[in-house]
Amino acid sequence: MEGMNGLTLKKMLQDADKGGYAIPSFNYSDIWDLRAIIEAAEELQAPIMIAANQIVAGLFTPEISGAMGTAFMKQATVPVIHHLDHSKHVELCKSCIDCGYPSVMIDGSDHDLETNIKMVKEIMDYSKADGRFVHVEAEVGKIPGKGVEGYVSEDEKFLVEVKDVVELVNATHVDSLAVGIGSQHGFYKGTPKLNIKRLDEVNQAVDTPLVLHGGSGIPRETVQEAIRHGINKMNVGTIIHCTYMNSLRAELNRVGDNPYTLDVMNAIKHNIKEVVKEWIDTCMDVKRA
Repeated sequence: MEGMNGLTLKKMLQDADKGGYAIPSFNYSDIWDLRAIIEAAEELQAPIMIAANQIVAGLFTPEISGAMGTAFMKQATVPVIHHLDHSKHVELCKSCIDCGYPSVMIDGSDHDLETNIKMVKEIMDYSKADGRFVHVEAEVGKIPGKGVEGYVSEDEKFLVEVKDVVELVNATHVDSLAVGIGSQHGFYKGTPKLNIKRLDEVNQAVDTPLVLHGGSGIPRETVQEAIRHGINKMNVGTIIHCTYMNSLRAELNRVGDNPYTLDVMNAIKHNIKEVVKEWIDTCMDVKRA
């Protein structure tokens, strides 16, 4: 679709908040799972986000990944927003903004609050310069677990403090905010337990759209409870990567030696699409309490 930009995402999140659902954001690794993600959204006629983490954006380079994202946004028959996920680096965010990303995340949660605020303010100023509007997401609290975003021990203090949220939002006017309420990157060792009470407190304290990271492994009913209590965007990554790789291994084992790339990739695309569709349904078919 034409005209996909940061203002489009702002309206998408506002509509989600009013409608009682969340926009799913899917991390991709390359053009194959990216195509599957978008096809699934088109088949369900659902608005989504496609996200490159800092490793993917760095390997492709911001120029190539930005051009690829722009092309897919334009060609899609549903609203699709390309997003830089979990960038720990201010300069990478700036490069992606320059290369056409309509949305970026600057993750300063590894630092003290003062440094986090400074990083977010720098990207907010850059993203709104010269009349442009690029959406900026930040993070307060920590997301435990191990993933491409790095490793955060479960022993570390991860639960977001409401006062920290209010201070960062008031200082930066950030466009959306990921909050640590008990989710984690990667798969869970036990049953995920989200702190819905703290989510309520944060949601009542600020009007900023709230984001939940670490969707893979959280039961459908728990995700939907979080959405009912203020989550407007849901990040899903690990289950996409694992479905891709496990399906690829199974298909290569099935066909044996000397397979043709397109035959293999077209065969595994179905499995990725089914996972994406399940998550779209989870995020958008939310019954109000």
